[in-house]
Amino acid sequence: MALFASLSERLNHIFSKLTKRGKLTELEIRQAMREVRIALLEADVNLKVAKNFIAEVSEKAVGQQVLESLNPAQQVIKIVNDELIALMGSGNSKLEISPKPPTVIMMCGLQGAGKTTMCAKLAVQLKKQGKKPLLVACDIYRPAAIDQLKVVGAKAGAEVFEKGTQAPPKTAKQAVEYARKMGFDTVVIDTAGRLHIDEKLMQELEDIKKEVDVTEILLTVDAMTGQDAVNVAETFNSRLDVTGVILTKLDGDTRGGACLSIKAVTGKPIKFIGVGEKITDLEPFYPDRMASRILGMGDVLSLIEKAQEAVTEQQAKEMERKMRENSFTLSDYLTQFETLKKMGGAGALVSMLPGAGKMKLKEGDIDESKIERVRAIILSMTPKERDNPQIVNYSRKRRIALGSGTTIQDVNQLLRQFEQTKELMKRFRGGKGKMKLPF
Repeated sequence: MALFASLSERLNHIFSKLTKRGKLTELEIRQAMREVRIALLEADVNLKVAKNFIAEVSEKAVGQQVLESLNPAQQVIKIVNDELIALMGSGNSKLEISPKPPTVIMMCGLQGAGKTTMCAKLAVQLKKQGKKPLLVACDIYRPAAIDQLKVVGAKAGAEVFEKGTQAPPKTAKQAVEYARKMGFDTVVIDTAGRLHIDEKLMQELEDIKKEVDVTEILLTVDAMTGQDAVNVAETFNSRLDVTGVILTKLDGDTRGGACLSIKAVTGKPIKFIGVGEKITDLEPFYPDRMASRILGMGDVLSLIEKAQEAVTEQQAKEMERKMRENSFTLSDYLTQFETLKKMGGAGALVSMLPGAGKMKLKEGDIDESKIERVRAIILSMTPKERDNPQIVNYSRKRRIALGSGTTIQDVNQLLRQFEQTKELMKRFRGGKGKMKLPF
């Protein structure tokens, strides 16, 4: 499901009615705002937050400048967009860096929110920034928590510091000393969680905070719990004074209320969002981009960043040359699919496109398994067949189908699609003879 698909669809429906009317009256705007308020509450946005949001938008939207403008509906949508950004934070909140290394990040949250995995995801992000993170195992209560941190730490390529069931505050202190000695510039402490907030949990977190000089206290909350996520954030913040929030499971069937409420309720920014299960599925949180996605305007900047991570400039130039010279092969075709996979798959990318909400794509509409089928077919071909698909006759097709676990019809379909893609590239070429990568 696309991020906030239900809320996005509702808002688009409300605004489409406004755009059809041309000139707007104050009554029409106030009626639309009532509908927006209901949509926000259904998305599990905090009641007080929803009321304040509508009050702010209504006050600006019924002004004389808006009502008498050439396109009042577009002005109203712009006001809603600006207020959504203000609601979620003015901009991306980066991690604080300690002036005296190491920077210490204490992770906290309830059990089941994905905190331990988030430590490894954060390590991946830190390594991209040229940091050297050390993960610290301070959850001594949950069975196999330390082993889990070691497994995800290995996937992230980060060392894990652990002292078994030793008191967590003592382990945290020793970890910081070890980091200083061994040249680690960032320490990420995985703390214990509970199924619910209790005094023992909070006291242990406060003890760790007293024992080491913590730079960041990041609270991991499950976005799928809706308003409960906001309540959890408020309670943790009142005891620990958290510095930021990480929202997990935003790729699930979430209504988005937590994302829109946490900053307003706690005053603390959302710093990262978890958008999948893979170790790389963690993104910095940008309020303006999120507002754009909620309103169905897409998130082109994030799409470009994903493309830049997946494709080097040299690869892009080489692919452009092949397209321009019409020397695009099945091997190149396979590379394009591999790039799509690196960027999170077709489903994830579609949700970032402008107008994605209007497409009304549901789970399963984009069959990711077809990409694997294409991959299997191309890898079952010889290098000569990939460079010259016209030589693939019936007997070759039968061999390729057998080797890839597919059918001759599947092979035929792939070859047709490849020829159609090449034909499409010919049409796009022209003018200056340049064509950008499709992802």
